[in-house]
Amino acid sequence: MPTRRKFIRNAALASAGAAIGMPAYSRNSIIGANRQISVAVFGTNSRGNSLTGTFTNAKDCLVYGIGDVDTRAVAKGQKTVMEATGRKPKGNQDFRRFLDDRDVDAVVIATPDHWHAPMAIMALEAGKHVYLEKPCSHNPHEGEMLIAKQQKEGKLVQMGNQTRSSVSLNKIVKEIHDGLIGKAYAGKAWYSNTRGGIGIGKEVRKPEWLDWDLWQGPAPRQEFTDNLVHYNWHWFWKYGTGELLNNGTHEIDMCRWALDVHYPTRVSSTGGRYQFNDDWEAFDTQLASYEFEDEKTIHWEGKSCNGMPIYNRGRGSMIHGTEGSVLMDRNGYVVYDLKGQEIRQEREGGSSVSMGTTGGGSLDDRHIRNFISAINNDEALNSPIDDANPSVTICHLGNIAQRLKMDLHTDPETGMPKEKEAMSMWKREYERGWEPKA
Repeated sequence: MPTRRKFIRNAALASAGAAIGMPAYSRNSIIGANRQISVAVFGTNSRGNSLTGTFTNAKDCLVYGIGDVDTRAVAKGQKTVMEATGRKPKGNQDFRRFLDDRDVDAVVIATPDHWHAPMAIMALEAGKHVYLEKPCSHNPHEGEMLIAKQQKEGKLVQMGNQTRSSVSLNKIVKEIHDGLIGKAYAGKAWYSNTRGGIGIGKEVRKPEWLDWDLWQGPAPRQEFTDNLVHYNWHWFWKYGTGELLNNGTHEIDMCRWALDVHYPTRVSSTGGRYQFNDDWEAFDTQLASYEFEDEKTIHWEGKSCNGMPIYNRGRGSMIHGTEGSVLMDRNGYVVYDLKGQEIRQEREGGSSVSMGTTGGGSLDDRHIRNFISAINNDEALNSPIDDANPSVTICHLGNIAQRLKMDLHTDPETGMPKEKEAMSMWKREYERGWEPKA
């Protein structure tokens, strides 16, 4: 018996010693281990730096690395972690070094839109879980490829539409589905802001701190211009997706969620670039309309350069039904009767940034906590990519309709338009050798 006890004790010590040298994903598989998810954050100049702070403060999470083509943004992300923990994470201009690192369990992607799906696909290929900022794609086909890749690899992908983790909105959406306002048939989504112009860009020498080739990545090459990096890429079709996907994704997703619809049958849009005469290619004013089966509709009103609020809010969603209406935003909800008289309301616990470009707050906290718990404990994701992607594709369809100045008739199962002109915009052109592969 003493010999047997000694054998068991030595075997246990040997196993514990081996675990210390194992990569993160192996340590986490040990029964009884205190799982700490190791993440690398990509794109930390603005929104990504806010996410860096949230992941740093999340339970059972270690921000292991910071990846950004801008060395200043790498330093910014490292500083955020150091101020919270006293520990400096690894930094690299080339995110691919973290995909090769077996100590990384998951990646957080907050880069420009043209990198979202290709980077997520590369991360899945490398065996990483992915937290992906909205929109999950630069074009509809990338959304299809991303879903196919996630299903093939089996890793988790959560999109950053953090309102899906709202306690109050989950509650009221269930009530809407249960008939609170009768048949819910129409959603009104909006975003109003007072953005300035971006001027006329000039070709200049690229900054020393920037890896311009890697910044462009999958996009066809061009010379560096001085009004593109960092934020203004949102308004150029080669890199961004306009206000409809930059902010409208959140509110349109709330409407789709409440109305319980998938893809539309008809899409129309009107608008343009009205406020400034500059390089901004997208629209600063847009009215997009979507018709769905079962006589349901969603309407989006985007005003990038006119901050006049709707229902006293800069952003939000209103759901109309046969017996009343519900106003939803990041702060909670308000229920109204058919005459517009308030019946009741509920405030969301905590607070979240509503109109700022960096985001942050309690909804981010919950959404990220859900992502980590899904990895550790098989908790269901609040916004898995196969459920999030339809909201993004719907927004893409609005832009396609507006750019072509024509109505689209779409398949309610796939979202694909029947018009050949529209299908020519279903995909995009890639720099040779950078094409993503599902």
